[in-house]
Amino acid sequence: MAEQQEAHRSKDGEVEVGAMTTEWQLEPGVGSKLFDVFTVAGLRVDAIELGRAMVCSFTVPPRLTDASKRMHGGALASLVDLVGSAVFFAGGSPATGVSLEITISYLNAARANEEIEIDARVLGIGATTGCVTVEVRKKATGEVVAHGRHTKYLAVSSKL
Repeated sequence: MAEQQEAHRSKDGEVEVGAMTTEWQLEPGVGSKLFDVFTVAGLRVDAIELGRAMVCSFTVPPRLTDASKRMHGGALASLVDLVGSAVFFAGGSPATGVSLEITISYLNAARANEEIEIDARVLGIGATTGCVTVEVRKKATGEVVAHGRHTKYLAVSSKL
């Protein structure tokens, strides 16, 4: 990481210098995956049922919570996206494809340091598209935190 001084304009137009920002310096090609790693660091794969499903566990880190210590909706969406994509491999797809549609219903809140379970299941995989469902639950109580559905275009040889 490198620190830089940053200039800001005040309301009256004067330039103020001195605010420090942090700039990430990563290996080439790592920057595009930083968000994925930041979100899923600590994700554990508990079970894979070939052709059908994948179950993961995750303890919500404080870095993924808002001011009230609830897991941020964007972090939940990333888990639905990433685990939902991974289950396509369990379903026999040679690729995870490109998202066509992703929907998420937020039903409850997971809190910092709470363990959740992500249950991803293949609904169907065709010649060019596939669809999975992803349910996020509180591990201790089984309460559903979020329910997602993810449809992907899988024909990787296409020029689309």
